[in-house]
This record gives sequence, C-alpha cells and structure tokens, in this order.
Amino acid sequence: MAISNEVHEQLAARCEVLLPHLNERQRRLLLAQEARLLGHGGVRLVAAVAGVSETTVRAGVAELEAGEGPLPDGRVRRAGGGRKLAEALDPDLIAALLTLVEPDERGDPTSPLRWTTKSLRNLAEELTRQGHPVSAPTVGRLLRGQGFSLQANAKTLEGAQHPDRDAQFRYLNEQVKQHQAAGQPVISIDAKKKEQLGQLPNLGRQWRPKGDPVRVEDHSFYFIGPDVEVAIPFGIYDLTRDSGWVNVGTDHDTSVFAVESIRRWWRARGHLDYPGAGRLLITADCGGSNSYRYRLWKAELAAFAAETGLTVTVCHFPPGTSKWNKIEHRLFSHITLNWRGRPLTSHEVVVNSIAATRTRTGLRVHAELDTGAYPTGISVSRDYLCLLPITAHEHRGTWNYTIAPTGPGSTALSTDEREQSRTRTLAMLADPRLTGMTSEELDALCRLLAPAQAAQAEQRKFQTRGRRRLKAPGNHGRPLLTHADRVLVTVIYLRQVCPQKVLAALLGTNAVTIGEAIRETRALMDEQKITLGQTTHYFSQAQDLRDWLDHGAVTSQMHIFQALTHPQLTGMPRQDFHALAERLTIPYQALLEQRRHHRRGGDRRPGTRRGVFPQKITDVDRILATVLAQRHLCSQQTLADLFGVSRGTIRNAVDDVLPLLKQEGYLPEPATRHFATAADVLAFVTGVSVDETPD
Repeated sequence: MAISNEVHEQLAARCEVLLPHLNERQRRLLLAQEARLLGHGGVRLVAAVAGVSETTVRAGVAELEAGEGPLPDGRVRRAGGGRKLAEALDPDLIAALLTLVEPDERGDPTSPLRWTTKSLRNLAEELTRQGHPVSAPTVGRLLRGQGFSLQANAKTLEGAQHPDRDAQFRYLNEQVKQHQAAGQPVISIDAKKKEQLGQLPNLGRQWRPKGDPVRVEDHSFYFIGPDVEVAIPFGIYDLTRDSGWVNVGTDHDTSVFAVESIRRWWRARGHLDYPGAGRLLITADCGGSNSYRYRLWKAELAAFAAETGLTVTVCHFPPGTSKWNKIEHRLFSHITLNWRGRPLTSHEVVVNSIAATRTRTGLRVHAELDTGAYPTGISVSRDYLCLLPITAHEHRGTWNYTIAPTGPGSTALSTDEREQSRTRTLAMLADPRLTGMTSEELDALCRLLAPAQAAQAEQRKFQTRGRRRLKAPGNHGRPLLTHADRVLVTVIYLRQVCPQKVLAALLGTNAVTIGEAIRETRALMDEQKITLGQTTHYFSQAQDLRDWLDHGAVTSQMHIFQALTHPQLTGMPRQDFHALAERLTIPYQALLEQRRHHRRGGDRRPGTRRGVFPQKITDVDRILATVLAQRHLCSQQTLADLFGVSRGTIRNAVDDVLPLLKQEGYLPEPATRHFATAADVLAFVTGVSVDETPD
C-alpha cells in the first residue's frame, strides 16, 4: 500500500523536532518504531526522511523485536562495544611509556629521547620505534591517566640557608612595625635589571592591529658594549603609603648612585610625606650597589644622614632571599608588566612607562631621569669608615646597623667633597719634587701620550664589543681618572715614590683602578722609549707623603737614607752619589728584567702587573747598600738591620749592583773605620758635621 503525502509530511515534521534531542540509541529505536508502524516500505521511507542508512533502521527494528530492556547508567551502547583501548591491545604499552618519561637517571640511557623534548609527538614516535604503535593523542590520554601533567620548573631550591635566616626575618619585621607605629618612614630599595636602549625585543604581548606587530632587531648582540646607552632603574618603595619612586640612571649602578636615589626621593617626596620624621628605616638585599659589605655604601649613607639630620637604620635580607624584598613584587613586577611587549627605545620611554604604572590597590609611581656621572673604582678605607657614626645592632650587626646624624665636627664627606679632595690630591702629586719634572714637562708628556691613550681606550672597547663601533660614543661612562691623571699616577709609581696601595688611599679609589691605569700607561711609555729616574723619597704610608709635602716632615726611612748617604760613609759628596745612582738605575732595571725573562722562559704575558716594588727597599737603596758594603764600613748583617730587610736581600743587591759599578769605573776606597752595629753607624753620623769632607 502506497504511503500518502500527508503521512510523509507528518513523519518529516516529527523527525525534525525530536531527533536533535535524542542520543544515538534513542534515535535508532524511534526510527525503528516509525518504520514498524508504516509497514511494508517503512524502513526505506524513514531512512530517507531522517537522513540515515537503512541498516541503522533495521538494527533498531531488531532491537525492538528482541525485547531488550533499557541500558543501565545512561549508556548508549552495550558494554564491550566499540574499538578496544590501545593499552588493552598492547599490555606492555604503559610500562614502555613510563620508562620514557621517568627521570633521566632512571630512564633508558640508550634512548635518543633522553636528550630531546618529551613532547607527545616525540613520545609516540619513540614508542612506535620500539614496537608499540600509538598516536600522540593516545599518549596524552595515557599520561593523564597515570597522573602526569605539564609542569614548569619550580624555583624552590634556595641552596644552603643561613643559620640566622629566620631570626633575621623576624628581627626585620619587628623593626618595620616599630618604625611604622612611630610614624617614621620605612622604604624598601633595590636596583632593577639594567635595560639596554634600542629597537630591541621585550618580553610580553600587546594588542595591535592584526598582522602589524612592532618591528624589532632580530640580533640583540649588536647593541652590547660600552657604547650602548642603558637605563638603570633604582627604586624606592614606601611600605606605609604604597607608593613608588624610581630614579633612572644612565651611567653605572654604584653605591653613590644608590644613595643619590634615596636622597632624591627624600627631597622630592619623603620630607613632604613625613614632615616630622627623625628616623628612616631602609630594607635592602645583601648584594648589589647597596651591599652590606661595601664601605662606600655606608659612607654615602653617613653623608646623607648628616645632610638630612635623619637617623638611618638599615636592615639587610639574608643572602639568597632578595625575592622577599617588598619592592620586588610590589613595584618592580608591575613595572615589568606595564612595559611588556614595548621596545625601550629611549630614556623618555623608560621614564614614562615607569611613571604610568598603576594598580587597582592604589599604587602610584613617580620616575625621574638622572643623567649624573657615577664612575666606578671609588673606594673608602677602613680607617675612614671607623670614624663614621655607625652603630651595629646586637642582633647580627653586619646586617643591621644604624647611622646617626652627624654634627659640625663630623668626618662624613659627601660625593662632591670627595671629588674635590681627589682633585686636590692630584694637584699635590704633580709636585716637581715627586714627578722629577716641571709642570710644563709633565703637560708635554700628557700631550704626547694622549693620542695613544685614546687609541688604547678605543681598542679596549672594541674588544669588549667584539666588533666595530656602530654609532658615536655617548656621554655616559665617564672614567674616574682622566688620561692626564693616569699619566701622573704612573709617573709617581715608576719613580718609586710610593706603592699602588698608597696611591689608592690618597685618591680614594681601589687598587684595581690604579693598577689598571699604571699597567696600560706604562706599556705606552715603553713603546715611546720614555724612561724615568727614581726618587730617593720613598713613602709607605699616605699620611707620611702628605706630611712631607705640607710640612717637610721626614719619615724614618728618609732619615736613615739621609744618614747613610753622608759623605763620611759613601766617600763622595751627596750630589755625586745621586748622580751615580741615577746613572745606574736604568741598567739595573734592565738587568732585573733580563733575569726575569730568563726565569719565565719568554716575554711577559699581557695583563701582568709588572710591579716596581718587588722588595722592601728601592733600587737607590740597593745601590747605596752596595757602595757601603764595598767600603767595608760594616757587615752585611749590619746593613740589613739599617735598611730593615734580611741579609739575603743585601747579598742579592751587592751581587747585582757590583758588576754595574765596575762597568761605571767606580772603585770605592776602603773606609778607615769599621762599625759593628747599626746603632754605631747612626751615632757616628749624628756626631759628624754634614759639611765635613770625606776621608
């Protein structure tokens, strides 16, 4: 019997309304029931209207005729239906997979996957190679089933913790609470990572028109070197007011720069936010420019305390715990998020990006550009530090200390005062009595070496960059010593006026800066064949040199040298002895260098110090000792007592200088008197007139 159009339309309407809301088994049974009601030809008509195969409808009819009940737990298919799982077909699959993803020390050492990224695709390929064919999605399902998940490295290993770590945290917290309860300012300080300026990539993403990203350099190493402009953000975070203040430097991150940043914050915001403050608490980490080990950091804070009248207390976090410093996650993290994806092309971009930092909790940040020069190499002596009003706390005094405001008699010097003192010291060292030349001759020497010094500095920067200069040098990175200053300290050192440690103490620098200046300048002087005579004035202490220049004070070494050069002892006038010593100095130095060359077995390696003070006496002292020994005035042991050295030093000096004296044609006459002790020699010279002629 033919099926009418009306029945056909009703069937189509029912299928269109019901089928989208049914699962696979329900649709199959519904279509089977409709086919049974239509009778002959119903299977084909229902399949055509519903858009399914006739086999599906017949399967539903079979299920209805079999009288099967509903499936339990809302199942669509009977248990055991469908394709079997991969781990069921291959029982060894999970064990092989776990072997691959176990830690490296337990994994298969012969597997190439041990040293590659363990992605799902790589794991699937390795399992297939081992005879366990499987797909990447199946590997992911198996890993999740075994309790695995994608995880990044966890930064939890802090190394060996200091035994006072927790106690220092509690002590620091108590200090913060006490200062805040008293209405005193509490700040957290630190220097953010130095940022290189240029069209360089910056981590993070920003919303941009599709297909129009910001174009940046693909190789950032072109912007590495001493000529690249940098931005050094030094932050001050006010814990009480939840406000930030950032000083963006352009030179070096030194202790002077760190304290100057605090000074700028106090002048701009601190004294306004805390008008009645008498104390200031600073929390800082243990390293960087604000390290508790740096004497310059404490000296600059003492000058700041003297200037502001504040009692400054500093509490350092234990080593390895700088991430607990409040400024790290309350200020610096928000700054990094604010400029993410934005190339830092200029100092203006850095300052504006920092100043625009905001948070929903109320954080506001102020930023300023600091174009001041902060050269490296400045040093503070231990003696100077002892004069400062610094009081260590009873609990861990190296990490916790208080600097009192100083009075009119304070010895704390500001940066400008130390700079002025260094200028006066350089003028003092230019004294002709020390340099052995007039000011015009010294200036001429500086002008002669200036081009070579500039070329040497450019070569040093070329080696640092690893390539040629790409742009003109900037104004940042001013050195502590100018070219003329480097020539002056080299002249003083080569004339054996004083050792490097005395020059460092006089100029307020570290010995590394002085040694580097002398090493480079001395090499240029050797190339120019410039030789310098040695002075007879040797100073082992900085104060002795100052006293001699200012007041003519004579040191014990100078007194002994003056006594031993008496004509009654040397057998010649002092003027003749000084001329003899000046003639022998250069060949004596050449003899020593020849001996060292023989011991080394080759030329001196670049970068060595080439010290001119290998022993406790100068070359002139060795020549004087040889003259006295040849006159048989006293024994070598007596000479050793007079010069304050060992007998071996005197013996070596005589062995070296005696051949030079013979080449000079000098044959000293034996003295008419022999002295048994050093006291006898000095007593004899004291009782003889200076103008008395020799024997």
